[in-house]
Amino acid sequence: MGPNTSPPSGEVKLLPAANGLALVRVTIGAMLVWVFFENLGKGLYTPAGYAGLINYYIKASHSPAAWKAVMGLAASHAAMAAPMQAMTEISLGILLVIGLLTRPAAFVAFLYLGSLWISEWGTAWIWELLVPVLASLGVAIGSAGRKWGVDAWLAQRWPSSLFW
Repeated sequence: MGPNTSPPSGEVKLLPAANGLALVRVTIGAMLVWVFFENLGKGLYTPAGYAGLINYYIKASHSPAAWKAVMGLAASHAAMAAPMQAMTEISLGILLVIGLLTRPAAFVAFLYLGSLWISEWGTAWIWELLVPVLASLGVAIGSAGRKWGVDAWLAQRWPSSLFW
C-alpha cells in the first residue's frame, strides 16, 4: 500500500498520531490523579481549606468580576463544592488514565481545567494550566481512548459511538 492509498474497506488504520494522543491522555489523567492526592494531603477538600483557597483566588486573581461572583458562591457552599471538586478530579483522572469514555471525560476536563485557569489568572504562570486545558480539548477531539484504552475495545463493538 502506497502513502496516498486508503486501507482496504473495513480495515481501520490508526495513525502514529494516535500514540501521541494516548500519551497526552494518560499524562493529563495522571496529573489529575496526582492533584487529587496532593489537594487531599493539603486539606483542600475540607470546607475550610476549600473556602480558603477560593477566597485567595477571589482576592488575588485578575479574573472577571462575574467569575469572582461564581467563585464566591462556591466558597460559600464549600461543604458541597469541595467534595464535588474532589470527585471531579479523581474521576476524570481515572477515566483518562484507563481510556474509558475518553471523549466526554476529556471535554469535561477541558471545561474544568479552563475554569481553574480563569480562577488563577494573575496568581500563577499563565501557561501552567493553559497547556493541559488545550491538550484536553485535543484529546476529546482526537478520540484518544481508541489507543491504549478501554475505549479501543468498546470501539470494536460500537464503532460509531461518540463516547470513544
